This record gives sequence, structure tokens and C-alpha cells, in this order.
Amino acid sequence: MGMFDWLTGSKSAPSGVARQPASALRQQLLAINRDTAPFIVRDGAPENCDLVAEWKIVDARWYEIFAKAGLEKTFKVLMKFDEASGEVRSVDQEWSVEWRAGVPSLALAVSSFRGQKKEFSFGTAFAFKEEDLSFGKVYEYRFKTSEIKDPLVAAAQAAGWGWKGVAFGKL
Repeated sequence: MGMFDWLTGSKSAPSGVARQPASALRQQLLAINRDTAPFIVRDGAPENCDLVAEWKIVDARWYEIFAKAGLEKTFKVLMKFDEASGEVRSVDQEWSVEWRAGVPSLALAVSSFRGQKKEFSFGTAFAFKEEDLSFGKVYEYRFKTSEIKDPLVAAAQAAGWGWKGVAFGKL
């Protein structure tokens, strides 16, 4: 693996694993979705790609956690299937988040970040609980870009596909 591959998170298709058709790959990537995950994998048609993975920043069950965490930026992983090369091409987009009355409003970050990103943030809050006035942990969070990317790459590899992080080229 070269330095650029390491920086972009690129991985060759695994040897000895038969490549599944793009439709099966799509199903495997969508199967990553679960209610307890702070991200979602969805259709990418609005972004002109195959799939998008993103934090559930606009999901009512999650935005309170994101707001309490003071999250100012979020990101999306855009994926396009390159059947000729057997790779999932991916690019990250960073978005700025502005909170209005506890509800998120998203805008493309002024820095217009596009490429590959590795980020980690975490926090815990302690307070008196309303139910019984005991003092304790009221929430804990951690947001890592790898929390989204690692399951995506693993699903692509399990389907016999490579993963290509794109920084400058065409998705």
C-alpha cells in the first residue's frame, strides 16, 4: 500500500473473494443501516452518485445528541460504483451546522472541503437527573469518521470490491 492509498483510505479488492454485482454490493452497503447507529446509508441520486453515508444530524432522535455535543461540522461520504475497475469510489464532503432553537440547519462549509477526512470528537455530560434528582451521566457521545467509513469499506471488501478514496479526481 502506497502513502497516497493510506492517506485516502484506499484498499484493493481482496484476493480470493469473487466480486459480486453492483446490485448485491448496494444491498450489502444499505444493510449496514440500523436504528442504533448515528449514521445512515441512503440512495445518492440527489447527489448524482450511487449511495451516501452521513450522520443522522436531521433525525429527531439524534439531533438533540448532536446539538448537546456542540457539533459544528458534519460530513457525508459519497460513493459511486466503478464496475469496470471493481472499486467503490468515495469522496467526503464537509458541512457546517448551525443550530437554531435546537434544530440543525446545514450548509456546505465555507472551506468547501472535498476529499478524504479523518476526524474524532467525543464528550460526556454529568448533571442532576430530573426523574430522581440523582447526579450522574446524562449523555456520552463519540463521533469518528471511521465509525461510518470502516463498515462501508468492510462491506465493499466482503463483496469483492476495492475502495478508492478520491481527493482530486472524478468521483
